[in-house]
Amino acid sequence: MTTRRGQRGSAVVDFVLVVVVLAPLVVGLLQVALVLHVRATLAAAASDGARYAATADRSPAEGVARTRSQIDAAIAGRFAQQVRVEQAPVDGLPGVIITVTAEVPALGLGGPGVRFSVSGRAVEEAPS
Repeated sequence: MTTRRGQRGSAVVDFVLVVVVLAPLVVGLLQVALVLHVRATLAAAASDGARYAATADRSPAEGVARTRSQIDAAIAGRFAQQVRVEQAPVDGLPGVIITVTAEVPALGLGGPGVRFSVSGRAVEEAPS
């Protein structure tokens, strides 16, 4: 099989053209997946912390501590820096709301990131 002299190196050019289009697409998909994973993990930790704080023998501070420990164990402690708790009505009943605010940097490496807040709510248990 013979190749023309003018087509030498054309495979490299084709490869570069495809990579220039696909690389940003793959990086963007990875960023979206990372943000969704962190958001879901923080929401689960906030909900569990709120349920823990709403039990009759626990305080709101214990719910915050549980939320922080779960975030630290699941992803990273740096996402547990801004955890707030408030006692407020939940569907008209006394309840606990734990809110976690975090920022996910671009691909976890630094630079501009995506900032969001998630909350977990639970109705307080009545003491027996």
